[in-house]
Amino acid sequence: MTEPTAPHGPGAPFEVLLDGADAGQGLPEVFRAVYGGDWVLPDTTGAPYRYSNFVMSHDGRVSFNVPGHEGGGDVSGFDPHDQWLMGLLRARADAVTVGANTLRSEPDHLWTPGFIFPRDGDAFAELRAAEGRRPSPLQVFLTRSGDLPASAAVFAEDDLEVVVATTERGRVRLEERFGSALPAGVLVAGEQDLDIAALHQRLHAEHGVRTVLCEGGPRVYGALVAAGELDEEFLTLSPVLVGGSDDAAHRPGLIEGLALSPTPSTRTALRSVRRAGDHLFLRSAYDTDRAQAG
Repeated sequence: MTEPTAPHGPGAPFEVLLDGADAGQGLPEVFRAVYGGDWVLPDTTGAPYRYSNFVMSHDGRVSFNVPGHEGGGDVSGFDPHDQWLMGLLRARADAVTVGANTLRSEPDHLWTPGFIFPRDGDAFAELRAAEGRRPSPLQVFLTRSGDLPASAAVFAEDDLEVVVATTERGRVRLEERFGSALPAGVLVAGEQDLDIAALHQRLHAEHGVRTVLCEGGPRVYGALVAAGELDEEFLTLSPVLVGGSDDAAHRPGLIEGLALSPTPSTRTALRSVRRAGDHLFLRSAYDTDRAQAG
């Protein structure tokens, strides 16, 4: 693999506190120098590698959930290390999956590495090319109802390939809302509810997707855990406090819409811990085979 352009990075390398050894496709040296080590992708011959990325506040919330401040940037304090890592995770994703609520709350966002960390857009693009990926990740939006904002910026980007995964009733709603501007990639993956496993299989078979990054929101994350469709989790622990009040809109935690049973418990296995300032960056392997709804 040709060595990509050295990234600028977020200002200083990550400090490595714990890092496990893996076998597979690793990062080029210029990226390892910033990340403080390697992130190895497993073999994806039979099915895509599925990983998530979230930022969580010191008190366990993932959103302030007030107009203009629903996204993770406010939770991280717009930390440059968190944004750079998000760019890296997108750079190695063939597809990024996002829930309808996330798209509605961030209608101007594009789920590409260059959008979140423009300074290293060229380096991320060269990494994608070196690993044999399309220029930008497939933008995949999950909606049962088909209630997506047709005016969202991503639908106006000719350079981005969009897939909308929905149900039969959602397809009808999308046709009504978008009309002739309906995205070409409408994928029906269920009658009343989305079949996440079937969606991943079809992305793999029909779009050549080897790696899938989930960026939200908490209900999509809960659906992934319930379906056993998550291999690894990248979680930024922020020093920011969010809080909550009975008088304010609900401020969600990492997983919503899924109540897990305490016996047997669903667990993760810690693979690596990095630090930058007061932020911690965790990578964990998910054991979703034992996930049980309460």
